[in-house]
Amino acid sequence: MSDTNQLVPASEFMKKNLGITEAPIEAYLNYGYALLAIAGSDGEVSEAEFNWLINHQRLVGAPEEVIEQYKKFDYKNADLETLLTKITVDVSTWSKSRTLLYHAIQMARADDKYSLEEQKAVKKAAKLLKVEDDIAFALTRLVETEEAVTALRKALLQTEVLA
Repeated sequence: MSDTNQLVPASEFMKKNLGITEAPIEAYLNYGYALLAIAGSDGEVSEAEFNWLINHQRLVGAPEEVIEQYKKFDYKNADLETLLTKITVDVSTWSKSRTLLYHAIQMARADDKYSLEEQKAVKKAAKLLKVEDDIAFALTRLVETEEAVTALRKALLQTEVLA
């Protein structure tokens, strides 16, 4: 793998949505590892959840060599707090804890099975990430709202119709 301190330019998506213009390879790597640790804290990362991670990381500009490492990562024995210390970007005001929790919720819901175990895992992750309960609740509602807006758009544009 390349030097993990090497800076990688962010994708246009990440620039537009988070204001981040670059991050070290180590940040991309550990962000994905942290998501795997959270989503897998119920004992399993489903294929849909893993595919969500791969697609998301490609969208934000993670190098393919980083994405390959996700396939080998032992998320069941990961230390989330250690992973968090290795996630840095070029925006000092960016909240990695809130952003990570937001993405963890999306990833956990990717298989349309947001189980009670996953909800508890997300709540536990919020505590570890020091995200306040009201913010964690609001992030969950944001993800639900975005899913509803996507369903509405599909219905209006007739890309999804009732059977």
